[in-house]
Amino acid sequence: MTITHQDDLDGLRAIGRIVANTMHAMAAAMEPGMTTLELDRIGQDLLERDGAVSAAKATYDFPGTTCISVNEEIAHGVPGARVLAAGDLVNIDVSASLNGYFADTGASFCLGPVPPSLDRLCRDGRRAMQIGIAQVGHDKPLAGIGNAIGAFASKRGYTLIRNLASHGVGKALHEAPEEVPTWPTRGDR
Repeated sequence: MTITHQDDLDGLRAIGRIVANTMHAMAAAMEPGMTTLELDRIGQDLLERDGAVSAAKATYDFPGTTCISVNEEIAHGVPGARVLAAGDLVNIDVSASLNGYFADTGASFCLGPVPPSLDRLCRDGRRAMQIGIAQVGHDKPLAGIGNAIGAFASKRGYTLIRNLASHGVGKALHEAPEEVPTWPTRGDR
């Protein structure tokens, strides 16, 4: 979305704050023995409290309010009967709208103590995100984001998922720039 008015910026900030706070509150509420559906209901209650609408439900008729993926599930997991256990890696993805503005965020969280390999994965994931963000700027090619993340990931021995990409938000859940790759590309998109 190209922001042309302060109202646009204020609207995006408001919904961005709501989805970020919802994701972090869900992560803080996770505990062994709870189902992903119970965790999703926490997200639903938080969004409703703030007057926001689940973008996944409204846009795609997704069966959950949020997407919750556990361990081997890469992304967009459907909340249900799966029981969370200590040592799980849980990805929480929250997208919502408020007053015509959309935001989308997600992160992975460790539930209790995890094996060192998962701890390293989360630490490296955060570092990769910071490296990608450092490539964002006026007159910088979008390809710089994926190239920087890909170089870091490769050095650390990771394989990147190529059928998932970042995207813009604004007046819709998916806006330009569409599919910002988080892997090395050629060209200066």
